Amino acid sequence: MVPAGVILYPKPAEVTSHDIVARERRRLREAGGGERVKVGHAGTLDPFATGLLLVLVGRATRAQRFLMALPKRYRVVARLGWRSDTGDRDGRLEPTGRVPEHIELPSGEILQRPPAYSAVRVDGERAYRRARRGEVVEPAARAVTVHDSHVLWRDGERAEIELECSAGTYVRQLVADLGDAYCERLERTAIGPFRLGDADAERIVPVAEALAFLPERRLDAAEAERVVHGVSLSDPGELRDGFLRLTHSDRLVAVAEPRDSALKPLVVFAS
Repeated sequence: MVPAGVILYPKPAEVTSHDIVARERRRLREAGGGERVKVGHAGTLDPFATGLLLVLVGRATRAQRFLMALPKRYRVVARLGWRSDTGDRDGRLEPTGRVPEHIELPSGEILQRPPAYSAVRVDGERAYRRARRGEVVEPAARAVTVHDSHVLWRDGERAEIELECSAGTYVRQLVADLGDAYCERLERTAIGPFRLGDADAERIVPVAEALAFLPERRLDAAEAERVVHGVSLSDPGELRDGFLRLTHSDRLVAVAEPRDSALKPLVVFAS
């Protein structure tokens, strides 16, 4: 039986996140003697981008929302004095010769309009599909946060920037907003506590270990029995918002959140 958990996958360039998921699904099915395995991911990477992709296996797919909410860290090489209709090297490139004098990304919470070539839905359809048909696409702006950023080096029309940002941030758009610039290279180096340097496509990190970044509340036997059946606990404890791991005897029982003066199980892992 294939164990449930999270694979810290080092995604190469020129393959999609969907390709990686399909590849791992086939590999794990073969390793499990033909057993069907549910596989997903927690945050896509563009085909040209490289770096850390969290591949979710089995029951770990239930934890997708908690992992997707984590902040992301990137290294991006911006090519200055050029434009790309997609914001990256795979688009139609146009040299302008207008090189931004200063390179500074915004900080804090900002309103960002996702690129026309993105997977967000506009009137029920993926934006990139409409853009490929030549339609003018303007996805709705949304709040994202740039936690920090700094320029690592600059050489002529290229500069490398390291940044940390909230889930849902389009780094391509941050670079495009510098002026005449696009993403030539993009690498995701971290997702919350997970680091690209620890990536190992052969290892499945157990769900309990993968969710260890969440604060913990230990349950007694009676509470654990209630939670397994989806029953809320009347005492939410000190946590007033966010998610909480519920454990019993060093075993992950569920992830819950405070709601209406109670602790509501959102996803139950124990049975």
